[in-house]
Amino acid sequence: MTYAITAVSGQLGREIALKSIDKLGVKDVVGLARTPHHVKDLGIEVRPGDYDKPEELRASLQGIDALVLVSGMAAPEDRIQQHRNVIESAKAAGVRKIVYTSIQGPDKNTAFSSIVQSNRQTEADIRASGLDWAIGRNGIYIEPDVEYIDRYRAKGEIANSAGDGKCGYTTRSELAHAYTALVTQDDLNSRTVDLNGTPITQEQLAEYLNAAFGANITYREMSSADFVADRTAELGEFIGPIIGGIYDGVRLGAYDRPGDFEFVKGRSHQSWDAYFHTLSH
Repeated sequence: MTYAITAVSGQLGREIALKSIDKLGVKDVVGLARTPHHVKDLGIEVRPGDYDKPEELRASLQGIDALVLVSGMAAPEDRIQQHRNVIESAKAAGVRKIVYTSIQGPDKNTAFSSIVQSNRQTEADIRASGLDWAIGRNGIYIEPDVEYIDRYRAKGEIANSAGDGKCGYTTRSELAHAYTALVTQDDLNSRTVDLNGTPITQEQLAEYLNAAFGANITYREMSSADFVADRTAELGEFIGPIIGGIYDGVRLGAYDRPGDFEFVKGRSHQSWDAYFHTLSH
């Protein structure tokens, strides 16, 4: 069996490739990337994998038995077709199975909902493809909050529109363990699973960051409109509302779910006590 992972130049794709290599060895893992020469130090063959180039994809997927399709980052109306290009190219190349990295989130009433809907469309396309499949729905990455620690510390607070909603965060490392299982274990075929850790509130997140980094951060709830304006001013007209929509989804309970990580991996998702202990200074 030969396994391929798309988008290995990105953070999640690279992490899935590394975990797959740990399990399978370098000979049975192939990476795909839009710009293969940008991929360093994986030690595997990396082939062209631009989602907008079906002919290139068909050539690169020759000899691949199972594929992890890492969701693209384009606008919703574009990424649906990009993902269809990958699915159709996989079928044409004789790939047997596709595993898709989808997302959790509200499918209506937030600025993030169009992206959730585009992921749901790709899920439907994969189920209708005639191939074996498995779908993971990722929780929210916790790493960006860790990377923001200096900003949080400078302001003395985390401020967003999540309110007292609980968020089932996850890490790229834990997701990679789960996707390696989903792509290599056929007993997980035809499953759509939620991949997240124990849901926590923003106040709990602040407490974990305080303990890990010796900070004194509190949580302040913002209105949805104020938070979108804040994020848009920093991140721009496309990303700002999306971030606002994610936190609106947290407030609405879209990420408060137990998750299926133990079903997929045979062990619990890493606890937040354990994760933040690894970050402690």
